[in-house]
Amino acid sequence: MKLIDLQGKRVLLTQSGEFMGPALQRVFGALGAEVVADARPLAEPAAAAQVVQQAGTIDVLLAHLALPAPSTAVAAVDDDEWRHVFAHLVDPLPRLARAVLPQFAARGAGRIVVIGSAAALRGQKRTSTYSAARGAQLAWVRAAGLELARQNVQLNAIAQNFVDNPTYFPPEVQANPAFQERLKREVPLGRLVSADEDALFAAYLASDAAACFVGQVFPVCGGWVG
Repeated sequence: MKLIDLQGKRVLLTQSGEFMGPALQRVFGALGAEVVADARPLAEPAAAAQVVQQAGTIDVLLAHLALPAPSTAVAAVDDDEWRHVFAHLVDPLPRLARAVLPQFAARGAGRIVVIGSAAALRGQKRTSTYSAARGAQLAWVRAAGLELARQNVQLNAIAQNFVDNPTYFPPEVQANPAFQERLKREVPLGRLVSADEDALFAAYLASDAAACFVGQVFPVCGGWVG
């Protein structure tokens, strides 16, 4: 039986300073991975290729992209907001793939784990641009994952929500009684998923134990998505 073991794995973690970045870096490191953490945003077209090139040889790409979610009403969303959100959350994915796949193909193996959002799986008011971008991420994973499987490259995604992280659920939000009531009302688990619980699942998907998953999307949200 294979356990989560990342000994000897070099892992590139993008946008490492926010969202799930600190937890992913800590948990992957504790499991033996050498984590190459890069904090820069990837909206600029050349950034993804630069990050991969500077990382050198890697076994796992943690495609971790974050952006504070706009709360604009549908009728007020303009082209600038739409393009801004997609530039940060969607456009980097194919660029990262183009940059990393040649070395995966040369070795005949590789892993890509996309840290996405369950906002793509359940509607919420005033999140149309963010949900659309997160949905595009997951659609890309499903399609590209099937294509890459024959090359022994496993591409999968976590679709998370109500996971403890400083970008979307900072301490002041968690301390708000209205938010605490929302947790009890909307999340069957009754609490936030911890950062470590989420990062451990990402580590499992990056490990040799998860070699059977292809182009799949796994909700991690305390039951918010059934």
